[in-house]
Formats: sequence, C-alpha cells, structure tokens
Amino acid sequence: MSYQVVIVEDDPMVALLNRGFVEKDSRFVVTQAFRDGRAALRWFRENTADLMILDVYMPGMTGVELLKRLRSAGCAVDVIMITAANDAKTVDMLLKLGVVDYLVKPFTQERLQQALGRFCLQRESLHGSVTQRDLDALLTAPASPSTLPKGLQERTLERVRVCLHATGGKGCSSDALAAETGLSAVTVRRYVNYLVEQGEAASRIDYDTGGRPAIRYFPPGKKGG
Repeated sequence: MSYQVVIVEDDPMVALLNRGFVEKDSRFVVTQAFRDGRAALRWFRENTADLMILDVYMPGMTGVELLKRLRSAGCAVDVIMITAANDAKTVDMLLKLGVVDYLVKPFTQERLQQALGRFCLQRESLHGSVTQRDLDALLTAPASPSTLPKGLQERTLERVRVCLHATGGKGCSSDALAAETGLSAVTVRRYVNYLVEQGEAASRIDYDTGGRPAIRYFPPGKKGG
C-alpha cells in the first residue's frame, strides 16, 4: 500500500525538490501538485489524499486559509507544513489545526524523512483498539530511526529549532533563546549545542558584547558576519 500525497507549493523548484524527497520513500506516491491554495481547494472538494505537503505563503489563498477551509468542510487530510513561516503565532495556529509536523525552510532530507516516519507511525498505530501502551509509544517515541540523547525531548527540540530559525542571519545568544522559548538558559544550551553537532545550527564567539564574549547561534548557512 502506498500513501497518496498532494503537494501545495507556489515555487516550482521547491515543489520539485519536495516531490523528489517524498518519492524516495517507497511508502509514498505524489498524486497531485498545486501552485496555489484555490486550485488545491477545488480538487479536495471532489477528491481525497492521505497526506498534504503544504506551504504557508502563496498568492491568492495562503496555506493557513486553505487548511481552515478544508477543516471547515470536514476534510481530515493529514498535513506536513514546509514553509518559511516561523513566527510563533502562525506556528501555534497551524499546530491547533492538526498538522502532523512543521518544517522550517531550509530543511534537510533527513528531517523530512523524520516527518514522514511520524505520519506512518500514527497511521499504523491507529487501527482497531488502541491500548495505553500504543498511545504512549505514539505520543512520546521519536519517528526517526535515530534517537535523541538522553534527556532531550523532540517537542522541546522543535521549539528551540523554530525560534532559532526565526532569528535569520542575526543569530542570538542562548539567553535570548531562553527568553523566547520560556526555557532555562541551561536547557536551551543543551538543545542548541545538539543542533550544532547535527549540522542544524552554527555558532561563533561574539566579542562585540561590551563585556564578556558570548556564543551566538545561527540557523545553518547563516553564521553572521
């Protein structure tokens, strides 16, 4: 059995890249691709799919508007967001609309594979009667074959990841990330150092603090000047 996937992305190069990543996983087949939300909405009125890969910023109808319209119409398609939209308000809104995962551009193929794995885990777990053990595994176990170091949680890691990407090329200190995420500075340093180790973040020493030098962290490829 293959899961049917629809891609909604206005940038044709990004859409092609997403299709290539998705179809490297034999469990999925991309059946439709749309460059705007209105065309996707028309298609979903008569058709269905298992999963939608959705962007936020699109002309005519944004991904948020599309997802709201689909949910209002009773469409329960699962959604993975792949977008440059990383402000806390948009992220919170989309999570409440039931997205399976949220990837901030630029992302790695491995991170998308993790999202696809999470989707499959949910689908395969929710058949027939579900025990408490099934629910615990579904809600707490990582979908990726790799496991996080002891003491790190996937949801907390994603919160730090989103806030770090929101800084763009400016980067920020662990104290600033702590204030933004509501976590302690010690906790943030553990998570952001893990991201650096995984190549998902960069760091450099900032000597222009007017006092003691501090480490600034940046999204990958944006290590500041």
